[in-house]
This record gives sequence, structure tokens and C-alpha cells, in this order.
Amino acid sequence: MLELAGIIIGIVAAASILLFGSRGFVDLLRGIAEKRNSTTKGESKTNEIQIEPVADPDVPGLKESTPVPINSLPPPLTITGTNTGFVGRRRELGTLKAALDNSLNSHGSVAMLAGEPGIGKTRTTQELADYARSSGVEVLWGRSYDEAGTPPFWPWIEVARSLVRGRDKDQLRSVLGPGAADVAEMVPEIKATLPELQPNSTLEPDQARFRLFDCLTTFITNVSHEKPRMVVLEDLHWADTPSLRMLEFLSGRIANAPILVVGAYRDGEVTPEHPLTETLANLSREPGFRLEVLHRFDTGETSDLIEATGGHPPTQELAQRIQEHTDGNPFFVNEIVKLLAERSDHGSIDDAAHEGLAVPEGVRAVTRQRLRRLSALCNQVLTIASVVGREFDFNLVFELSDDSTEGAFSEAMEEAVQAHLVEELQSQPGRYHFSHSLIQQALAEELSATRRVRLHGRIAETLEGLYGEELEAHASELAHHFAHARTVLGTDNTNSA
Repeated sequence: MLELAGIIIGIVAAASILLFGSRGFVDLLRGIAEKRNSTTKGESKTNEIQIEPVADPDVPGLKESTPVPINSLPPPLTITGTNTGFVGRRRELGTLKAALDNSLNSHGSVAMLAGEPGIGKTRTTQELADYARSSGVEVLWGRSYDEAGTPPFWPWIEVARSLVRGRDKDQLRSVLGPGAADVAEMVPEIKATLPELQPNSTLEPDQARFRLFDCLTTFITNVSHEKPRMVVLEDLHWADTPSLRMLEFLSGRIANAPILVVGAYRDGEVTPEHPLTETLANLSREPGFRLEVLHRFDTGETSDLIEATGGHPPTQELAQRIQEHTDGNPFFVNEIVKLLAERSDHGSIDDAAHEGLAVPEGVRAVTRQRLRRLSALCNQVLTIASVVGREFDFNLVFELSDDSTEGAFSEAMEEAVQAHLVEELQSQPGRYHFSHSLIQQALAEELSATRRVRLHGRIAETLEGLYGEELEAHASELAHHFAHARTVLGTDNTNSA
């Protein structure tokens, strides 16, 4: 029966993402969690069906060799607040604060923050961390990395190392309990303090992994009874499967501990096959689980963020321009305002904005990072599309793509959609637009001037063939591309368009 329940949840998770996207899936999970919370209030735990997460037998055990020695990796992660005033997110932050307050009464739980890059997941957890510290809670940080050679369990290693610091031998033995040797296998600082510990080499890999989960959970819950803890796990879309299994294991065993676990991930990178999809489905069954999706700012919130970053309230016109240019992504807004402040030389950013809104280097860097994870064909398609404009047609870009079959091109477009770089217009199948104008601008500006001009020429000539007798209806679009291609096509086409 329990296996059937797990299969059904997996099918629902995959179907939700396929039909409604990852954001539709997280809305589904939020609904499940809220329903579960409302129906379990006042009920005894003995009346609940407990479904324990099952360890994946294909996941490598910790005892297997790792490419990078743990001793060579950086010290435990610490993140402090930012000087920029916190804007928006009142409802989401209120929900997280309520979960933290509940954990202080030994009602531990897990909360998740989801959203696109730059939407404010880290900033929101920083604000929550400040609130936690003011409430006497110690905050621990762990982060996953998209780097080859990162050891299994790395976010948990960072958390454990933070808990080990400053403890003498007796204190360490007390909080680790009988699982000291197992946890010491992943945290070298423990071996340094307790060199007499000997690893348990008699267990099979699956048994060793389960024992490690149990021992690490015991360690974390023991120290939480000394002082309440908030554990932040960032970038879970990059987490290895063992780390996600550990999160599932811990989540089922902190209901009576003063612990709040807050995870953050990019929902656009979580496909039906992604291991985090299964983890989210398992977490949604736990009482108290919360899932918050951070959305883009509206114009009012963007205006507030411009004031918080730049120090002065913007004009309504400037706020609207920046809103349209950034689509309300807080990171993009911040970068634009900082660039305008540099240009203004201590003057008004409104005056600096009259020169135009360029693409900040920080936005370029983030765009390059996202593109590196995509196929070469997907990069080619996006580059061509960026010169077409914010909105573009499937058939046009396909015509412009060299040596690409329609099937391969379709897969590349789907790859771009799943990466949340472009979106298909629901009212016009086959027509797409970039999710951010800054991404489109950054892509186009990566091209040399010569290549961009020639591409404008090819676009103009291809559009002439596609539009046929309807050229007059698309005169402005054609004129735009012919004007940019004047140096290679001459002025005749420009004048006729």
C-alpha cells in the first residue's frame, strides 16, 4: 500500500510539471501541505500514516572515493545580511517567521523557497536569518555547487562543520553520541579532535548510508536542544541525491525538535526527472511543510527597491522604465540602479537614465552562466532569436538556423523554455518571447557588430520570403532589420520598406 502511494505521488509530480510547469507543481505541493496542516491540527500522531523515505540503492555510499579531498575545500559557509533595505515578500516572510516561531516550541519543520535566478531567495533567507538570530536561534548555512568533484553530502558537511567548531573532546562526544565515528567519516574536524575513532567497516553500503543519516540526524537534533537551530540549504537544484535523501530523512524526525530547515532552489531547473522532484513530493507529506514561490515585483515594489538601493525615490516614469526593462526581477533592478548610480557621478539617476538603460555586467555574467548549461544548438537558437527581438517566431528562427533539423530545433526550443529563458505565447502557438528583455539584450550584445549586422540582413530577407504578399502589414518590423543591415544590404531595401 505504501509503495502504491509513493508511485501515485511520483506520477502526479511528473504530470503536474509536464502539464503546468514546475511552478504549477509547486502550487500543487503548497496545496497538499496546507491541506495536511489544516487536517492534522489537534490530531494525535498515532492517527497519521507515516511513510518513511526509501534510500535509493543506486546512490553511491559515502565510503566511496571522491575526486576532491574534503580537507582542500573551503571552510564552513557563513552569510551575513545586506545593507540594501528589504522590499516586498511580506506574506512569504510572515509565513517563514511563523514556522520559525513554531520551531521554538519544539515543532520542527521544513520550508522551501522557489523561484527564478535573482528573484530574492537568498535575500529572503538572510532577512529570516536576522529575525532568527534576534530570537536566540543559531543559523547554519549549507550550499550545493554545480562543480565537478564536489563530494557527496557537501551542504550537510558545511552544516556539520559549523556545529563542530569550538567544541572540546567531551562536548563533541556528548552531542555526537554513539554515531561519532560515522559522522567523522564526512567531517575531518571531528577526527582531528577525536583521533581514536575507528570507522565501522562491517556494514554494507546501503546500511552504512542509513546509519550515517541516523547519526547525522541525532547530532543535529542533539545540538538543537542546547540552542534552537535554523538550517539553510541553498541551491538545492544542484544538490546530489544523497544530500536530498538526507533532507528527507531529517524532515521526518524533527517534529519534536527546535529546528527549522529552509531550502531554496530554482524552480525552472527542476524537471520531472530531477531528483529534487521526488524529494519535494516526499516532503509534502510531512506535517508543517511549507512551500513558497517568489514572484517578480510589480511596479510599486520595483519603485521601493530603486529607492532602497539608490537612496532616493524615483520618478514614476523611471520606475516604469526600469520595471519594463527588468520585468520586476529584483537582482536585475539592483544591477540597473547601481549602474545608473555609477554613471550619474553622485548626481540624479533619473538624469543618467536618459542616456539609455544598458545591460549591467552582473546581468551579463548571470546570463553567461545560465547559457553554459545549455546545448550548443540551444545557444545558437537563442542568439539568433535575440537579434530578431524580444518576441520571435519559431519558423523564422528555424529558417535562420544552419544545419539543424526541425526535430533538433524543436528540442533546442524546449530546452530554452525549460530553462525559463523564453516562454511560448499561449495565445499564439509557435511564437515565443524572452522571459526578460535584459537577457535578450545581453545575448544580442555578445555578438560582434559585424555578425549582428549580417544577421539583421538575413532576418530581413527571410521575413520578406515568409510574409510574401503581407509585407505592408509588417513594414515597421522589416524597416527595423533593414535599417540595422544597411551596411551590407544598402539603402534600397530600407527605403522600400
